Amino acid sequence: MNLVYADLDGNLFDHPDYIALGRNGDMVTDIMEDELIPLPEGATMVSLPFTKPIGLNMKSGEMQIVPGNVQAVGALLPQGFTRLLIPSYVKSDASKLLPLFGYTAVVWKDGGFYVAAHATDDPEPWNPRNCDPAELEVQVQQFLQEYGDNRVFQHLSKCALEYECLTASNTFLNRLEGSIPVSFSCNAGCFGCISEQPDDSGFLAPQTRMNFKPTVDEVVQVMLRHLKTPDNIVSFGQGCEGEPSTQAPTIIEAIKRVRQQTNMGYININTNAGLTDHIRGIVDAGLNLMRVSTISALDDHYNAYYKPRGYTLKNVEKSLRYAADKGVVTSINYLIFPGVTDREEEIEAMIEFVRRTDLKLIQLRNLNIDPESYLQLIPKAQGELFGMKQMLEIFEQELPDVILGSYTHLPESLKQRRHLHQSR
Repeated sequence: MNLVYADLDGNLFDHPDYIALGRNGDMVTDIMEDELIPLPEGATMVSLPFTKPIGLNMKSGEMQIVPGNVQAVGALLPQGFTRLLIPSYVKSDASKLLPLFGYTAVVWKDGGFYVAAHATDDPEPWNPRNCDPAELEVQVQQFLQEYGDNRVFQHLSKCALEYECLTASNTFLNRLEGSIPVSFSCNAGCFGCISEQPDDSGFLAPQTRMNFKPTVDEVVQVMLRHLKTPDNIVSFGQGCEGEPSTQAPTIIEAIKRVRQQTNMGYININTNAGLTDHIRGIVDAGLNLMRVSTISALDDHYNAYYKPRGYTLKNVEKSLRYAADKGVVTSINYLIFPGVTDREEEIEAMIEFVRRTDLKLIQLRNLNIDPESYLQLIPKAQGELFGMKQMLEIFEQELPDVILGSYTHLPESLKQRRHLHQSR
């Protein structure tokens, strides 16, 4: 398997003199054949600025930095695929931060590109190919004409057309999971937040956070417009906003008013779940699904990344437990990173966390971050490093009733997947 590199103009090549390597955290490692899958449809190949690729010299058998004016290359995976290794590189300028993406190791073999990844879910529902730009443009314009005074629709039009956010696009295409951002504030200071960064962070936020507080009428209008089929989902908590539960009164009133008019579809919240009292109120109003974002079940790691304001991981656990006890289908948005998530102490803590909270689904999400700054931020490893592929196998063995996926599933879909998993 040949190393893949880019020239300074971004053109891609495979190197006949170097075998491709990967990285698990800060450790350069071989890439095993069973860790590779063909480059998925919808993946994007990118060069990593200010980097040099590291490969195995075929003649000498030594690990080397590839000479010349070259840059490392990574793949950005679509929904449904979990990366197993990051690209193998060294920064040519240690002060530079990579853009906030989830880089995956890529190789050239058998006449095509392969990536170190695992197919965790069906990619078809979230394949960008299914979002026709021309149809989306027409639908956005129709919505803006019909709901011209609704600031949420106005905000989402930019998310759909400019940022190409599929959840925002779904709102205008009236399918799958549609978005309802409601909050401009947050009770966490996440490292590498995609919608708001401190001036001295060194990161450039790829999205603009919403800067207004929607009215209940605006929120209800969006919800009723999307909840026209039994399988549609409306979701509070998007990448373009802060923590939705900070606007609990708006959400609670909107849910109550919507459920007085229709029982169609599902109401979901994507949340850090730190404001337990607020979450209880939202659950009691008629919430159906809840996805909680986390990066670890260890306090020191969680706190280092999320920088929670006025809550702890114990509050998150209480919120999940309350929602599960009230019949809400709960999941976690598990931000994973090779060389960290597959540490022994991380795996053990997460298994116990999942058992205590009665989770139904683990949504595996590739963490979009500059690897070096993230590894410097979090606590050092204490135990064995298992590798991402073995970590997934351990989860399947230890948590047989929990589904590993990549996005929110309807309750019936989860039951079907659980049945298939248990019958194997």
